[in-house]
Amino acid sequence: MHFGVQGTGRPCRNLCFVPCFVAAVSFAGCSPASRPQAVEDSLTSGRMTVVCPPEAGGLIAREKSAFQALYPKAVIEVRPGSSRDAVSGLFQARADAAVLTRELEPEERAAAVRGRLEVDGYRFARDALVVIVNPANPVENISLQDLARIYSGTLTDWSDVAGGRGAIAPVAQPPGSDVTAFFEEQVMSNQPIRARVYQERDDSAVVARVLREPRAIGYITLAWAGHGARALRVASMRGLPYWDPDLEAVYRGDYPLTRFFSYYVRPHGRPLADGFITFITSRDGQKIVHEQGLVPTSVPVRFVRRSPMLSSH
Repeated sequence: MHFGVQGTGRPCRNLCFVPCFVAAVSFAGCSPASRPQAVEDSLTSGRMTVVCPPEAGGLIAREKSAFQALYPKAVIEVRPGSSRDAVSGLFQARADAAVLTRELEPEERAAAVRGRLEVDGYRFARDALVVIVNPANPVENISLQDLARIYSGTLTDWSDVAGGRGAIAPVAQPPGSDVTAFFEEQVMSNQPIRARVYQERDDSAVVARVLREPRAIGYITLAWAGHGARALRVASMRGLPYWDPDLEAVYRGDYPLTRFFSYYVRPHGRPLADGFITFITSRDGQKIVHEQGLVPTSVPVRFVRRSPMLSSH
């Protein structure tokens, strides 16, 4: 099994030799009086810590379970934290790997240069921010311009958005979260949300609020699309095409609010950190990415659309 990894880092090492080597060492040392051996640090055994934002937490938890089922001597501790927390932990050697829902920021790259730190990054999933409304809301399309006006407080009635009617009830996620940081960067031009909003703790709570409030609008991650609320088509600006947040549009980068999940390690850190990303970017790991509702990055992806003229059988 040779898995290549897309990204700026080096190719991951081959995993297949490790179980054989471990087995050989184990059998060579067997004796009734032998003491339990410490678990070696390898691509498939040992301990590691990864800091992961909540938006990627469900995916990383599934990847961890699948990896540890294959390699029981691997102990992976997942600590929650923002992308900034993850970078800080990796740079200060308090974590062996960092999951980011964005790219490294310029000041983080500059800090790495100043500190003579080397890090390798691997993109392992594509995600998107999905704009949702109540199913009873007749609005189907929205531009990033109108979305910014809603969350800045200057557009307050659905009558100013084609097909709508009634006061707009914007819903936001916590200010310090990665998802809100991405929203403010891509929609608000790095300005904070100033409208009066319902603030909810996560995607699940935003969906629940939008389903309760007929005139609500909110933003969630791609994995939570299709949980009852209706997704709007989004255009980068008025006059340009509106895109559904479907997997193909996200994969191609046509949908305006697309982002990557990335995994960063130190080049000479714990081998298990390399082994884990090798699994995540393998066929089995990328299948989990797809099952989580996200778009794979390191395996070929093919999209099949059924013609409406074809039978459903």
